[in-house]
Amino acid sequence: MLTASTQVVHAASTYKFPVQGCSYSYGRYHHDYPATDILTKVGCLFVSPVSGVIDEVNRIDRFTWKTDLGADRGGLSVSIVGDDGVRYYGSHLSYISAKVVPGLRVASGEVIGRTGDSGDARGTAPHLHFGISWPTPAGIWWVRRGELYPWKFLDAWKVGKNLSPTSSVAALEKKVGEVPVHTGY
Repeated sequence: MLTASTQVVHAASTYKFPVQGCSYSYGRYHHDYPATDILTKVGCLFVSPVSGVIDEVNRIDRFTWKTDLGADRGGLSVSIVGDDGVRYYGSHLSYISAKVVPGLRVASGEVIGRTGDSGDARGTAPHLHFGISWPTPAGIWWVRRGELYPWKFLDAWKVGKNLSPTSSVAALEKKVGEVPVHTGY
């Protein structure tokens, strides 16, 4: 975890925009919590935005409007804990590479899966839901989905700048606590 007492100086990371091989767009708004939806077509490459280790993988789309469980809304999803200590989350995927399992080391720009419309994105415009947060124990989905607005980092990465969210994530975690209380959605 990134906490004030355990901050580690990380080697400089190289960041990549998480969607490759297709045109895309994204806005500076996301409903209810800090994240962004990168609109693109089904099947575009979802790549690791940074070198790190696969944290969580969900290969089964359990979402249904009958239960509308927040933990299931992402559909097919992957989270990566970067060498920078930050967790990056991508969801609504159509495919996850068979080699992608928790504990796998990945390089910045390495293909993780393909964009899609799984989870509660079914029936909407295909997109990659992208969230930035700090690592937490498994099952803390409300942090995993996004705690820091990612737009300024995405803006930098798409033009090849290595802007790191590490200090912003550490400051936010210190402010709200390791596992903030879930208040809906």
